[in-house]
Amino acid sequence: MLLAASAVQVGLASPPAELQPIPLLTLARTTRRLPRTGDPIWDLRLQIPGEPDRHFDAVSGRADRQSANRDRMGSEAPLPVGRYRIGAIEPLGRQGPRELGPIWIGIEPEFTTGRRVLGIHLDPSAGRNWNSGTAGCIGLIRSNDMHALADLVRRSGTNTLVVAQ
Repeated sequence: MLLAASAVQVGLASPPAELQPIPLLTLARTTRRLPRTGDPIWDLRLQIPGEPDRHFDAVSGRADRQSANRDRMGSEAPLPVGRYRIGAIEPLGRQGPRELGPIWIGIEPEFTTGRRVLGIHLDPSAGRNWNSGTAGCIGLIRSNDMHALADLVRRSGTNTLVVAQ
């Protein structure tokens, strides 16, 4: 009887699984811009409970397409606002498109949109030339950040991305 009472007390002391903090990735536009190309810099923030927040500078869409329809395929606009499920983390290898960098992290919208084949990847052209920015994905600006983000997402089990205005 004492054992059963202790189990109930422990159960009551522990918050339900849905109330426990979970890792979260968020994307929000900043007021900063890349100097040479004018691309807006977006803050990709990873929050892992019990650890300091990590921030990664990123681009989303093309500099001159920031006001385009974010739900239309081919608009080259930033990602639509909303919640996304984070999918597989995949190495692209030497045969992969150079403009996507060495790693692809797939993301799937949890809402209706015309956008498809979305992900997080490196943008090796960020701030350098006419190809700066993305066709609508999240493009990290620094190569080392891409590797760090992939490792942190994998280790923490982060499975949600929220895109803000």
